[in-house]
Amino acid sequence: MAQVQFYGTGRRKSSVARVYLVPGEGKFNVNDKSLQDYFGRKTLEMIVKQPMEVTGTSGRFDVKVIVKGGGVSGQAGAVRMGIARALVQADPNLRPALKRSGFLTRDPRMKERRKYGLKKARRAPQFSKR
Repeated sequence: MAQVQFYGTGRRKSSVARVYLVPGEGKFNVNDKSLQDYFGRKTLEMIVKQPMEVTGTSGRFDVKVIVKGGGVSGQAGAVRMGIARALVQADPNLRPALKRSGFLTRDPRMKERRKYGLKKARRAPQFSKR
């Protein structure tokens, strides 16, 4: 018999997270590691767990995440968005609470591209009269 699972994709900066929610007892598995082993910092763990705390679904789902690209902070934001989207798929009644908290909104801020003639995105070479 097929197991029920819910899917959500989260993106932040250059990180992409594929999140699968399976009914269970609340285990987190990020790239085949535990949440504590993968992120390390408590603040990042808090960011990842926020959607479940807001909706009160902390112990109801096991979370399996595949996340790539970017740094750990961007990855945590991507995982948070993926969990929020998967929760909406699991129960559409949770959408207003997640939307109010801002977990379903894609953060559009990205690293600006480097332009020719400049050293970085906006940093110009030092000016010299002679």
